[in-house]
Amino acid sequence: MACFAAPLAEAIVVSVAKKVIEKKEKTTSVVSNASTSTQPSSESFSGEKLPFAKKLGWLENLLWGGSALLAFEHIWHGEVVPFFPFLTAASNPESLSEMIREIATTGVCMSILVTGVWALMVAASVFLEKRYLKKTNLKIAL
Repeated sequence: MACFAAPLAEAIVVSVAKKVIEKKEKTTSVVSNASTSTQPSSESFSGEKLPFAKKLGWLENLLWGGSALLAFEHIWHGEVVPFFPFLTAASNPESLSEMIREIATTGVCMSILVTGVWALMVAASVFLEKRYLKKTNLKIAL
C-alpha cells in the first residue's frame, strides 16, 4: 500500500546528509589542496580514497530508485491515486492501520536491506582502495 514511504523518507534524509558532507569535504579538500601543488582530478582515481559523500551518493541512488519503482508499482495497481487522500488505504480507518503496519514492517525491512547492501558495497570499496594503495606503495591514512 505505501511500503515505499520508509525508503523515501530515508532517501530524503540521506540526500540532506550528503549535501552537508559534500560541503564539509569540499572545504576540507580546499585547505589540504592549498598546501600541495597538484590538485587531483575528481573523475579519475588519483591514489586517494573515494570521498564519503560519493559513497553516500550510492545509497542515495539506491533509495531514490527503489522508492520510484515501488511508487510506480503502487500507482499501477491503483493503490496510489492522483487525488486526495492519494493513498487509497487512507480513506478508511481499518485500511489506514493496515497501511501503517505495512510501512513499519515491509518498508522498514526494505530500507534496512538496501542500507545493508550499500554497507557491503562500501566495505568492498574500502578493501579495494587499501589493496590498491598497498600494491602501489602509496601511503595514505584510511
